[in-house]
Amino acid sequence: MTIRKAVMPVAGFGTRFLPVTRAVPKNLLPVFDRPSVHLCVEEAVAAGIEDIIFIVSEGQEEPIARYFRPQPALEEALASRNNSAALEQMREISGMANVVCVTQTEQRGLGHAVLMAREMVGDESFAVFLPDDVIWADSPTIGEMIEVHRKTGGNVVGLEEVSDEDVPSKGIVAIERMSDTTSRIVGMVEKPALEDAPSNLAIVGRYVLGTEIFDTIENTPAGALDEIQLTDAIARHIESPGVYGYHFGGEHQDVGNPLGALKASVKAALDREEVAEELKSWLSCIVRY
Repeated sequence: MTIRKAVMPVAGFGTRFLPVTRAVPKNLLPVFDRPSVHLCVEEAVAAGIEDIIFIVSEGQEEPIARYFRPQPALEEALASRNNSAALEQMREISGMANVVCVTQTEQRGLGHAVLMAREMVGDESFAVFLPDDVIWADSPTIGEMIEVHRKTGGNVVGLEEVSDEDVPSKGIVAIERMSDTTSRIVGMVEKPALEDAPSNLAIVGRYVLGTEIFDTIENTPAGALDEIQLTDAIARHIESPGVYGYHFGGEHQDVGNPLGALKASVKAALDREEVAEELKSWLSCIVRY
C-alpha cells in the first residue's frame, strides 16, 4: 500500500521559545542549519511521500510555505557568486515535495488539527508527523511504519521507552509483542498519572492512519487538557482495524523545547565532517569549567 500524503501539524504559539517565536514559527527554528520541518519532510520524501499538508496558525502560512517554494532572487544571487553547492541545495528544497498549508483558526488539540486535513487527504491512508520529534535512523522511520500498515491493515504509531517523569505528559500504551520492532497495541491512554500508566512506552510523533480516523475524531469528546486528543480517537480502533506500534531504532530528540533543540543541533553538527572536529574541541574546553 502506497502512502502519498503526510499531515504535519505545526500550529501553536511556541511559548517555550519566547521571545524568538514572537516573529519566527517554532518549527522553522534551526536544528543546526535546517529547521525541524525540513528534516521531517526529508524523512517523508525518503519513504515515497509526495504531498505535505501543514496545519498552521494564522500568520504561519507565509513563512512556512516560503521556505519550501522557489526563491528566484536568492538563486540568482548564489549563481552570480558561483556558489553552486548552495544553489543546488536551494533548488532541492523547493523541489522536495508538494506543500500546502491549512490554517487552524482555533487550537483544540492534535485530533482537531489532523481533522483539518480531511479534505486534502481524501480517501487514502496517510502519515502524520509531529515536527517537534526529530528522528535520525538508518532508514526512514515512517517508511518502516508504512510497511507495518501494509502488512496489518491497521493504524500504526511510533513507540519508545520514556522516563517516569515523562509519562504524565505522553500518550502511553499497553502492548503485546509481535517481534523485536512491532507490537499490537491493546490499550492507550493520553497523559496518565504515573500510577495509572500501563507501561513506560510512549507514542512518538509518527503515525500511519486510515481515513476512518476522521469520522472517529469528529465523534471523540474532549479529553486531557479539554482538547480533542488524537490518541483517544486511535484507541477506538484497537479492535478494528487494529493499532500497532513500531519500536523505532536510531536516535530521537524532542526539539519542542529549547534544551532539546540545542541537543539536536549539537548532534546534527557532530554528524557534519566540516564542523565536527572544531565543535568537539570547543566542547572539550568548555566542559572543564
